[in-house]
Amino acid sequence: MKKSLFFVMMILLISCSNKYHQFAANYTFKSSDGKPDYSNLNYWAAHPWKHNPSDSVPKPLRQNYHADSTVDIFFLYPTSYTDLKKPLGWNAPIDDADINAKTDYTSILYQASVFNEVGRIFSPRYRQANLGAYFPTSKEDSTNAVAAFDLAYQDIKTAFEYYLQHYNNGRPIIIASHSQGTTHAKRLLKEYFDGKILQNKLVTAYIAGIFVEPDLLTNIKPCERPNQTGCICSWRTFKEGYKPDFVKKEKFIAIVTNPLTWDSSKPIASRKINDGSVLYNFNKLSTHVAAAKIEEGILWTSKPRFFGNIFFTSKNYHVADYNFYYLSIRKNVQQRIDAFWKK
Repeated sequence: MKKSLFFVMMILLISCSNKYHQFAANYTFKSSDGKPDYSNLNYWAAHPWKHNPSDSVPKPLRQNYHADSTVDIFFLYPTSYTDLKKPLGWNAPIDDADINAKTDYTSILYQASVFNEVGRIFSPRYRQANLGAYFPTSKEDSTNAVAAFDLAYQDIKTAFEYYLQHYNNGRPIIIASHSQGTTHAKRLLKEYFDGKILQNKLVTAYIAGIFVEPDLLTNIKPCERPNQTGCICSWRTFKEGYKPDFVKKEKFIAIVTNPLTWDSSKPIASRKINDGSVLYNFNKLSTHVAAAKIEEGILWTSKPRFFGNIFFTSKNYHVADYNFYYLSIRKNVQQRIDAFWKK
């Protein structure tokens, strides 16, 4: 995967914004050995036993908000350790205040909150790999990158096992993720769900932002209908007509779900049926922002429509995979849960 101008621009504008530094004072815990302790709520970015940004509900949705707790969502967040100089090494420390604040007030707020009406959200902090691990420039870098992703996944695996032992109590599970979170979610699904007893508890997996190979899993298939359960939904969003070089080089056609129709027989959807996107202003639902069209291995939309989009010149909409389709995802999760209980 190659870096694009969009990645650099959006990381600077969103992920690395200094505005999140104001929240860092709330993250004063320190790990005694550098490892996470999942019996301590500080090591969960989202957890039903503590108030956190995933509990937030966009203002237009609050009047009819009714939370349920019969299903669990295990959410794996994307990279927020984005300084390519790697000042903290190849992996982020588990107790870095700035990175934790950035994580919570970007992906936990804007992505994990999609699921807060349908179930309990668990999102473990993990020693995430630096963004540069996706772009190694030497053999040594490649070795370090693999080790960085492995360390991050070991934290997630430890957290998931702790969750199963102490919190799940037989509840159905939704696996949700974005970007680096999806890199790890793929391994988690393969190790714990695919062909395993736990597969019977899988409502759906929403794993966006990173390619998902069509043959990654043996028993868990791509979702083809909006009420199908035990399946995978995945997409990567780009401007219509644009296909990045790294996608062209992929030797497979990645799994793609249309996040407006959720139906494999309806691969194209107009922006007119997109009833709610959540952009920079979390408390505003913007309508008809993005369309959705499945194109070999990726999702296309015509240029998003919102105030100020004249300055939005990028063709890679990676950071908005959840934002553009916020309300549609929120509604579809409920559809699949209803279908799961009926089944």
